[in-house]
Amino acid sequence: MRAADRHQAAEVNARLGEAYPDARCELDFENPFQLLVATVLSAQSTDRRVNLVTRELFARYPDAAALSAAPREDVERIIGPVGFFRNKTTSIIGLSTRIVDEFDGRVPGTLDELVTLPGVGRKTANVVLGDAFDVPGITPDTHLIRLANRFGWVASTKPDVVEQAVGALFDPSEWVVLCHRVIWHGRRCCHARGPACGACVLSDLCPSYGTGETDPVKARAMIREPRS
Repeated sequence: MRAADRHQAAEVNARLGEAYPDARCELDFENPFQLLVATVLSAQSTDRRVNLVTRELFARYPDAAALSAAPREDVERIIGPVGFFRNKTTSIIGLSTRIVDEFDGRVPGTLDELVTLPGVGRKTANVVLGDAFDVPGITPDTHLIRLANRFGWVASTKPDVVEQAVGALFDPSEWVVLCHRVIWHGRRCCHARGPACGACVLSDLCPSYGTGETDPVKARAMIREPRS
C-alpha cells in the first residue's frame, strides 16, 4: 500500500470525523440481541422503518427465549413493513432458537459463531461485533462499497474484497467509527444517484469529484439532513 494512499485515506477519515462527529449505528437497540435482530431486518430496508417495527417487536418479544417461542403469524404482522418479512421471520425466529439452544440465550461474541446463525452473514456479524462488543470490523454495506470505490480505495463491488482493501488502509481501532462515518456520508451527501459533489467536504480529495452536481448552491440543496 502506497504512503500516498494511506495519507489520502487518513485525511478522508479525519474530515468525515469533523463533518459527522456523532456518527453511529442508526438502528435503535439496547443490547446485542436487539442489534442482531434489527440488523437482520435492515436488509433491503431503511433503518427508520426498522426502528418503527422493532419498537413493538421488542416490547412483545424482548429476548431470544421470547422470540423463539413467538407465534410466526404475529411476528410476520409486526415486521411486515420492512419487506421480505416471511424470510426475515424465519431468520429471526431461527436465530433466536439457536441462541437459546446453543448459546445459553446469549448472543455469541465471535465472528465464527455469529455466522452460524440463520440469516447472519459477515456484514451483519461485523455490525454486531463492532457496536455491541467493541470488536473491530469492517462492515461492507452498500454505502461503504460505493464510497470506497469512489474514493479510489478499491476497484470492486465484492463485499469481501472491499472489506479487505478498506481494512488494510486503517488501524483496526478506526474500523468501526470509519464505517459509520462513511455510511453517514453516503446517506447524506454521496448518494448512489446524483452525489452532491459541490457541497462535499472531500471535493479536493475525491478522484470521483464531478460524478454529481458541482454547483455549490444546487449541491447543498441535495444534502439530506441527519435523521432524528
